[in-house]
Amino acid sequence: MDSLTQIVLGAAVGEAVLGKKIGNKAMLYGAIAGTIPDLDVISSFFTDTVTALEIHRGFTHSILFSVIFAPIFALVVLKFEKYKNFKDWTLLFFWAFITHPILDAQTTWGTQLFWPLDIRLAFKNVFVVDPLYTLPFIIFVLLAMFQKRTSKKRKTYNNLGLIISTSYLAITLILKGLSYKKFTKELNNQNIIYSKIATKPAPLNTILWSANVETKNTFLIGHSSFFDKNPIKFSHYPKNHHLLGNLKNNKKVKRMISISKGWYTINKQNSDLYFNDLRFGTLSMRQNAENFVFKYKINVDENENVTFIEVKKDKNDAKNLMSDLWMRIKGN
Repeated sequence: MDSLTQIVLGAAVGEAVLGKKIGNKAMLYGAIAGTIPDLDVISSFFTDTVTALEIHRGFTHSILFSVIFAPIFALVVLKFEKYKNFKDWTLLFFWAFITHPILDAQTTWGTQLFWPLDIRLAFKNVFVVDPLYTLPFIIFVLLAMFQKRTSKKRKTYNNLGLIISTSYLAITLILKGLSYKKFTKELNNQNIIYSKIATKPAPLNTILWSANVETKNTFLIGHSSFFDKNPIKFSHYPKNHHLLGNLKNNKKVKRMISISKGWYTINKQNSDLYFNDLRFGTLSMRQNAENFVFKYKINVDENENVTFIEVKKDKNDAKNLMSDLWMRIKGN
């Protein structure tokens, strides 16, 4: 999830663990702890694109990280804080650390919660930024913040924020199930033979959902709103995996394919090859749009070393997406 959401979640968890004893400091430390797992993005400055993608939401988003580093951070805080209960500080950091990847596991990218096991949990029931999850949460955390630390209202407000936000996540899982049923029914109605399907919410909401569908030679991407009245239209993207040629045996290319979970297409522009990660769709609601959210140019030097360079996104695409998104949410 986005940084603001993780800060709010961390603050609420910190309050739940230690708010009654140290007041708003519990929220402060919880908010800080809630952002620490995302420091793995620093790796992008020191490694190649593929390695950075593999590291992202890996060790720092694991149970192992939470267990090891919670007591370490607790020891650090004990050196300058008046409250000296090691167990309480350890619990604050542990719960702030572990709830971060649990929340991230609800998104499309997912998390390696059980690192070093190569298992990435990705339930794909919320978008990385979801106002319906975050805004009510912020309101209740702010209401709690302005109450006395021993006040019953403080605990009630904080608990309400945690309960409502968690309940919303449960509802999104139900909505995901309904959207999945709708997509599979439509594929059957259109006599589309497919081998795999993955659904996820469109940006900023859980009313409009998208589906990636794999057929023999093509991937399909479709959108479905709960307000739709007409059949779903699917965009078609040829796999073009043959364009890789001998590159398909390259270790780095294999790693990139593994990262994408096989949801990728290859396209050629002039003499350049591009790797498109379809898991995150396109920055458009238009049929057969080619402006993929994650698109990488494949460079091969004279020594046959392969590098992936992410193609910069056009800001105008994001602006157009916002207006198209609102229209599409209202139905087809």
